[in-house]
Amino acid sequence: MSLNIDELKKKIIYRSNYRGTKEMDKLLGKFVKKYINDLQKEDLIDLDKFLNIDDTNLYNFYNGFDTELEIEKNNISLLFKNFKY
Repeated sequence: MSLNIDELKKKIIYRSNYRGTKEMDKLLGKFVKKYINDLQKEDLIDLDKFLNIDDTNLYNFYNGFDTELEIEKNNISLLFKNFKY
């Protein structure tokens, strides 16, 4: 099965903008908008997985608080951690 990059990008954009909390919609929406067209296929796959993490854990990770789960260290988590909203 081949991965359709354009479809994956559309899915990522949608999921980053419709999270459930307005704060995370804005933060993740801006993050994805900034980086999505510069990411390689592997990073897009990691970003898709990253967006499966719940808002509370992503918010805590972004702000340097403890998270309930281990967030994988990869290019996406590093970009997100250093992203200036």
